[in-house]
Amino acid sequence: MGGVAVDDGAAGVKAPDGGWGWAVLAGCFVITGFSYAFPKAVSVFFKELIREFDVGYSDTAWISSILLAMLYGTGPVCSVLVNRFGCRPVMMVGGLFASLGMILASFSTSIIHIYLCTGVITGLGLSLNFQPSLIMLNRYFSEKRPLANGLSAAGSPVALCCLSPLGQVLQYQYGWRGGFLILGGLLLNCCVCGALMKPLVAPKSKELEERHDKELEGIEIKKKAKPKLLDFSVFKDRGFVIYTVAASIMVLGLFVPPVFVVSYAKELGNEDTKSALLLTILGFIDIFARPTCGVIAGLKWVRPRCVYFFSFAMLFNGIADLIGSQSKDYAALVVFCIFFGISYGMVGALQFEVLMTIVGTEKFSSAIGLVLVMEAIAVLVGPPGAGRLLDATKNYMYVFLLAGCEVVVSAVVLATCNFLFIKIKPSAPADTLESIALTDECNTKMCGNRADGKDDDDDDDDDDEKGEREEPEKATNEEENKDIAGIDDVRPKSVTVDSQEVERFLKEPQPNGNMAACPETCL
Repeated sequence: MGGVAVDDGAAGVKAPDGGWGWAVLAGCFVITGFSYAFPKAVSVFFKELIREFDVGYSDTAWISSILLAMLYGTGPVCSVLVNRFGCRPVMMVGGLFASLGMILASFSTSIIHIYLCTGVITGLGLSLNFQPSLIMLNRYFSEKRPLANGLSAAGSPVALCCLSPLGQVLQYQYGWRGGFLILGGLLLNCCVCGALMKPLVAPKSKELEERHDKELEGIEIKKKAKPKLLDFSVFKDRGFVIYTVAASIMVLGLFVPPVFVVSYAKELGNEDTKSALLLTILGFIDIFARPTCGVIAGLKWVRPRCVYFFSFAMLFNGIADLIGSQSKDYAALVVFCIFFGISYGMVGALQFEVLMTIVGTEKFSSAIGLVLVMEAIAVLVGPPGAGRLLDATKNYMYVFLLAGCEVVVSAVVLATCNFLFIKIKPSAPADTLESIALTDECNTKMCGNRADGKDDDDDDDDDDEKGEREEPEKATNEEENKDIAGIDDVRPKSVTVDSQEVERFLKEPQPNGNMAACPETCL
């Protein structure tokens, strides 16, 4: 099953960094687009729903909120299902749920029915597609993973640019009910994307190796315990805890500017069409920023420091919010949207790449579910809290200042805590290891030579040996220890030794009578 495929494990399965992985990347591109853009695309039907069910705008806004809450909040449930059944079946079932929710919503007779169908059922279906697609992308790519994450994240702005105009056309031609029905059929493509998530299989080897591997696997399976459906041990990793806290603070302010920038432009006296063009500019910049950031994150000098690169992206985003809060005309808002689109794309391309780097492939399925739960709380608190601040102050400047401060704080927390609490242990120098190995080899050879010298002297100088055995054993051991200790201080300049000179040295009686009583004493 897809849930047990790893990029490097006991079965020898390694990330191919290409091949079928490009098909997996295409599926992730589509899934990411549906997951992030669909809650915003549904908002084009809100006016018709207000007229149909005689409700207010705040009532219809709950549809998008419930969608996002299900997308983020059901992360642990999705992690358990992926670890139990694998990625491919979970994604195909999720595609059926996403489509079924929109089809049932087209027959709704009250706004509550739309909450349940579009919000809960479709939101659950999108969640069951989004998280497994990221897991499979992590398994298929290793060296090229930053680029793959950047290309996959680009699906969000591309889908937003396509789904919003499509929703307006469907509403005009078929009404909101027909539009929901057609969008439900469109979501069946999630099942096709799920079918692309082929599990990685170990390469075939020779028959003898296969038999040997099977025997080893049989022994290991008996010893190993059952795998955990949700691994909470990730909280023991300091890097994961720091990332979770920083990401939760970031989400409080990250999504606020796109929600309020159009209203901000209208407040400055701009037309509705001209104000809506700001989101188009932001999305267009975002499309190119994400793949470009993925390429930069894959560079050999940047990838080991991707956590700090992510901190820079968040800091860039927060500073853009702070400066954008001082905008007084339309031109200033256009400049703000350009820089915000760049920083927003950088954050989108790096957020899951950094998480993959911190926890690894084995624990990523559990880690992403737990992170999304924490972010779900922030998503539900951030924009409504900014709205209350706007109601109290009647000034958009304070809304953008608050959002900028929250994102800047998250960047500072991530960079500072990683610098202070995450230490990389230095590896032993190669020269030291070589010296240790050479010293051990010299000790062994000298001990062996002394043992051989003892055997030769037994044949030639039997009388001398008897006298030497009468010496105290304590003095012999002390002299032996001194000789062995002295070896460490002297390294031979050359390994070439005259054999005749060695034999003459071994056969000569030592002046101090220091001959090994037995070969074991030199050890």
